[in-house]
Amino acid sequence: MPRKGASNNVTAQSGAVRRPAPTVNPRTGSQAGARPGAPRTAAAAAGTQPARKPGQSPAGRQQQLVRPAPKAKVRKARLLVSKVEPWSVLKMAFLLSVALGIITVVAAVMLWTVLDVTGVFDKLNELIMGVLGTESSFDLKQVLSLGQVASFATIIAVANVVILTVIAMLGSLLYNISSSLVGGIGVTLTDD
Repeated sequence: MPRKGASNNVTAQSGAVRRPAPTVNPRTGSQAGARPGAPRTAAAAAGTQPARKPGQSPAGRQQQLVRPAPKAKVRKARLLVSKVEPWSVLKMAFLLSVALGIITVVAAVMLWTVLDVTGVFDKLNELIMGVLGTESSFDLKQVLSLGQVASFATIIAVANVVILTVIAMLGSLLYNISSSLVGGIGVTLTDD
């Protein structure tokens, strides 16, 4: 019988609701779930200041020391460029030579425009008339008109596209042949 009462006593105790102790946020020093007007810690409620830890600031925030990252060893890799793909060289050379051709045409048109605006063509016409005689009706602007300059620059640009593309592809084929004999170009890569 006393045994039964003892077990009832234990049941009564285990049926009670236990409230966990309030947790304190280490950054702000406030309790989790505390009301805004309530004291932040039990020590603050009692009116006493808790003993500060050596790494803690007066506001209760713990300062963390930031250590510099250890310097990583610089890795080096020595590689050999033993083969160059001719098809990729052909594509890159074609695109770069097309860009160079566009630059050539635009530069020729801009140069003609600058020469026309500054009056260089008129001065050259006066010089040619002085050399050939006043009865000459030579006009440099008609010989070197903007359309003729642009068409001549376009012809040169197209020829450059073909020539540079073929030379680049032949250069890649020659490199592949010579690298099979010598081993290729050595390249050393390092980490930043």
